[in-house]
Amino acid sequence: MGQSFDSLNSSMNMRNLQRKDFDFWTGIDTRWRDMDSLGHINHAAYLTYMESSRVDVYIQLGYSGIRKEMDESAILASMEVQYLHQANHPSQLEVGNRISRIGTTSFDFLTAIFLNDKAVCSALFRMVSFNYKLNKPVSVPEKIRAHHRPME
Repeated sequence: MGQSFDSLNSSMNMRNLQRKDFDFWTGIDTRWRDMDSLGHINHAAYLTYMESSRVDVYIQLGYSGIRKEMDESAILASMEVQYLHQANHPSQLEVGNRISRIGTTSFDFLTAIFLNDKAVCSALFRMVSFNYKLNKPVSVPEKIRAHHRPME
């Protein structure tokens, strides 16, 4: 079936992720508009930060981004998110990503957002390798397979 937070929790505590658990990094500066009426970063803003960071991973892998014109693109199939601590604006955050599972046509990004050395949000994103021209899933590209680091 694949990895879930439940299966990850049995091998590692998702509330105690550390910087060493991640391979790809993106810096994010919070924006005034990211705050909610309670004065902390809104939960939806974290999803935007993680989405931008996933695009950065593709660029770090040698792609020009994620676009439907590419033969090797991706589409988000599912996500599980845990909000661990509050963050406020202004803050400089760092988003860590790790390709933690590879299937035939799908793969997982384990992602965490750090404020200093504390994870404030973690997520597991199931991605499907997708060719938009053919409108169908395709095999996970070698560029992604080569950076797979399973959870121990």
